[in-house]
Amino acid sequence: MKKILSTGLILGLLLGSMLILNSCNDSVKASEPNLKAISNSILETPKTATTSLSQEFKAYWYSGEAEITSFELEQARYGEIRKGTAVHIFVTEPFLAEKQVKANYSSADNIPVLKLNSTKKYLTGIYPYSIMSSSFYPVRGAGHALKISNSVQEWCGQVYTQLNNRDKFNILSHSYFEGEADQHLSLEKSVLEDELWNMIRIQPESLPTGNFKAIPSLEFLRLSHNEIKTYEANAEKQATNGLVTYTLNFPELDRSLEIVYQEAFPFQIEEWTDRIRSGYGSKAKSLSSHGKRIKSIKTPYWRKNSNKDVALRDILGLP
Repeated sequence: MKKILSTGLILGLLLGSMLILNSCNDSVKASEPNLKAISNSILETPKTATTSLSQEFKAYWYSGEAEITSFELEQARYGEIRKGTAVHIFVTEPFLAEKQVKANYSSADNIPVLKLNSTKKYLTGIYPYSIMSSSFYPVRGAGHALKISNSVQEWCGQVYTQLNNRDKFNILSHSYFEGEADQHLSLEKSVLEDELWNMIRIQPESLPTGNFKAIPSLEFLRLSHNEIKTYEANAEKQATNGLVTYTLNFPELDRSLEIVYQEAFPFQIEEWTDRIRSGYGSKAKSLSSHGKRIKSIKTPYWRKNSNKDVALRDILGLP
């Protein structure tokens, strides 16, 4: 009897582990959320919120694949332009509101989100930079992203910042720089630069325009060593020949961001230009970082992890 029970227990544990691993490696199709079960402090629904998902949207974003786009990158750093590559990985996932992580199992309480993992890689002289930002935005429209995170690794050290959308924006930041280490912040909710990329792909007409308050991207704030806070901002949109240019300005930071995307669904992002003052003191000067699309593919990348799948990087034009 003990042997039978032990065998059953082991099989149960193995089965449970397999289910968890499979759910981590595969994009789980999210069910429609039970909006009554989601805290209003997390999901505010403005007039511009999406009330239903089109068949076109479902066919593209719920096909069991992610969209991967590679970009040629020119990055301003230390007063010079660096050559590199950037990648945007967009994929739909079920999200847990309270734990603020991807859900392993289907549930009516899961929030379907469009996740963006954005990466940049470039060299500054002898040493490399590796940057990754993640943003999780509800596909049915909401006030703000549910979670934003950013990490920067280079030979001098690493920094990590995370924003969680709860009653307020709760921010945790770690850095190897004196004066920036181990910060715990709580900010009133405002527009997040990091969520704009998701909004373009879901519902670009909901992009904020005019004058408003916004929190710049976590990447910019950490690389520029500016205070993590809300800044005055303004934005406008212009459409020309099937493309829309969205321009976001931060006057206090002497910075502007232009994102160019296709006017028609699926609102593919073609390029961006980030104008900043790079460098320090008398050596500081205005420079522009630029990303230009190379190639986009749809693939379940989490299954493409064998040696033969490296060929997909050639298609994307990645080293």
